[in-house]
Amino acid sequence: MRETVTIARPHAKPRALTEPRWVRYTLTALALGFLALFLLIPLVAVFWEALSKGFGTYLASFHDVYAWHAIKLTLIVVAASVICNGVFGITAAWAITKFSFRGKSLLLTLIDLPFAVSPVIAGLIFVLLFGLQGVFGPWLRDHDLKMIFAVPGIVLATMFITFPFVARELIPVMQSQGTEEEEAARVLGAGGWRIFWRITLPNIKWGLLYGLILCSARAMGEFGAVSVVSGHISGRTNTLPLHIEILYNEYQFVSAFACASLLTLLALVTLVVKSLVEWHTHRIEALAEAEAFEDRPEGADSPHQPLHPHRDHP
Repeated sequence: MRETVTIARPHAKPRALTEPRWVRYTLTALALGFLALFLLIPLVAVFWEALSKGFGTYLASFHDVYAWHAIKLTLIVVAASVICNGVFGITAAWAITKFSFRGKSLLLTLIDLPFAVSPVIAGLIFVLLFGLQGVFGPWLRDHDLKMIFAVPGIVLATMFITFPFVARELIPVMQSQGTEEEEAARVLGAGGWRIFWRITLPNIKWGLLYGLILCSARAMGEFGAVSVVSGHISGRTNTLPLHIEILYNEYQFVSAFACASLLTLLALVTLVVKSLVEWHTHRIEALAEAEAFEDRPEGADSPHQPLHPHRDHP
């Protein structure tokens, strides 16, 4: 009588689907039809209308001084939102995942607040707080500061709408990494900033980049809150989405769709960068799993190579 060990193959071929072919084809057709109806057709319509009177007319739509101001203001608002929300997201994720303190659950709830509040309601709240008749309105007027119907109010409203994205991407990443590396560096005498720059930031850089991409995409297309606090002042407080609305209401359809195509191109670039970051992140995870599998002691049990001992009778 002897004992043998059978090792299953690490990458067993998955079993074939048992659904009938017509079911798979029907579900695939429904998914593709839904995708075409709600994504591809609107994208094609935007560029079709923008180029309906020729490429020269399309380019002439961007020669307007109001269009250029709307583009520059949009880029300024996006840059300010990404920088501020990046700092806030890192700080909030660090505090939530590395420390225990009273009010942690409240902080998590507040981070999710913009997802539960309509952007229009958020803009109205800022008007009630910082408007001339608002809570801080008299103090702002006495100090010659203007928030509502000015660029600071637009930046503040956009920051409120977009601040959950970075924090929500970093919190799961930091939770999965734990605190062992930071604690070891602390024991060896490293300071807080050195630990952050040498250990924490390299470990979260791809999650941080992913959150910043989502934040920038949301900031570029924000309309509701910005519409309430901007005042629609052409050449001063109109971002690109607001400028598109004004052009469309004035029956300047080619110019409106030309500016919309610019936002669409920015969204597509953001989507491509997001996909590249996801691909790179999955590739790093796959390499890490492969290295961990190779470093596994010979004969040790693993989820990929389960051991199935059995008796072989002579």
